[in-house]
Amino acid sequence: SLSVQPAGAQVALGDCLVLSCTVAMGTGPLSFWHQGGLGTPLGTGPRLELQHVGDNDSGHYQCRVSNGDIVAESVPLNVTIL
Repeated sequence: SLSVQPAGAQVALGDCLVLSCTVAMGTGPLSFWHQGGLGTPLGTGPRLELQHVGDNDSGHYQCRVSNGDIVAESVPLNVTIL
């Protein structure tokens, strides 16, 4: 599951964006958080906090958790910077 603060996935320019992902279970090193596809992971934990968001932080975010063997993905979330 995926949640975002502030609710509604709309963030004012310069504010903080917090994304939180819940994983039922997993072992080994887990990689989390991708923006706009399957690029380099943005974080290594279930909580992603972006301080002072800018225009380049707009886009789709997805919690994609992998332990190397198994991958689980959330529905993409569109974040808009106002």
